[in-house]
Amino acid sequence: MKKNNWDIALLILRIGIGFSVAYAHGWGKITGGEEKWLKLGTNMSLIGITFAPVFCGFMAAFSEFAGSIMIGLGFFTRLSSFFLAFTMFIAFYMHIHDGDGFGEASHSFDLLIVSLFFLVAGAGKYSLDSRFRFSRWLQ
Repeated sequence: MKKNNWDIALLILRIGIGFSVAYAHGWGKITGGEEKWLKLGTNMSLIGITFAPVFCGFMAAFSEFAGSIMIGLGFFTRLSSFFLAFTMFIAFYMHIHDGDGFGEASHSFDLLIVSLFFLVAGAGKYSLDSRFRFSRWLQ
């Protein structure tokens, strides 16, 4: 694939996934308040983290909302992708742990894979990362 086509493909995927996740999943969680954040944060106990569940839940909601917008804009894409990938790993693990099966867990798994893709590939030429030339790792 030509380099220019690759950058256009990254742009389309970034905008589509970023704003879709922010609107469909992140908005309800970020505006859900402490009760919602507590519920989200208690999922961290699945990996042995039991302190500050409200903060952990807020960070998960922030990753899904603000992090997804940042991915859509191509701004600190790799950093945002790391946090979104971690959030989606916890969501996937929670579904599997609860016995939901792969069908119920597949959405979080798909978003985990897309987040890992952006973590590796970066934002591409048509992004704020490229425009402002931040550290290569953060792009």
